[in-house]
Amino acid sequence: MAAVLENANPEPAPRKMPRDARRVQLIEATIETIARFGYSRTTMSEVARMAGLSHGLVNFHFSTKENLLSETLLYLAEEYRQNWLQAVEAAGPGVAEQLYAMLAADFRPEMCTHARLSAWCAFWGEASGRPLYQEKCGSNDEEYNRRLEEYCTAMNAAHGYAVDPARTARVMRVTTEGVWLDMMTMQAPYDAKEALATLMTCVAAFFPRHFDENGLISAA
Repeated sequence: MAAVLENANPEPAPRKMPRDARRVQLIEATIETIARFGYSRTTMSEVARMAGLSHGLVNFHFSTKENLLSETLLYLAEEYRQNWLQAVEAAGPGVAEQLYAMLAADFRPEMCTHARLSAWCAFWGEASGRPLYQEKCGSNDEEYNRRLEEYCTAMNAAHGYAVDPARTARVMRVTTEGVWLDMMTMQAPYDAKEALATLMTCVAAFFPRHFDENGLISAA
């Protein structure tokens, strides 16, 4: 996971770009700005500088800092949701394969970046960001948690385990969030591969015939 932010000295952006593409460009610049300066110190001027665009163009697309941050959170939330949904869809038919795909999706290189983890931590940790997070992302969290519990229930039914589905799903979720936070705050952070191995060690404690620290046991 790169520790050096990209776009620290951005090249001037092309003047002509479709509206949706320009908005995505500005949201990506906002993610990088939050990672560099934090939630409360992110300004539209800094986002404009990060994107290599004028302040007026940022204002044209988002009007206020509050709108910009809200749209950035929605963008991150939908990106995260599509990431795990697509991973599950591409997995094998077995519940163990789908559970592994869902959990491992959090550590894909394009998702587990310094900038994205920093932005998530900022929205979680900033007092003014928490109500926004709950308003915009609460339903996504419920969907994710419900699916995770369903997989734990299915592991019981299909493979003879006897775990508490809600508690097991919660432990997996907070382990994922914990290693994400670790990766952002430790002086000598570990990489995404080690983070996933840490999570898989947790999963193996509940489903030892199907998982170990390396992930899914192929012969299970």
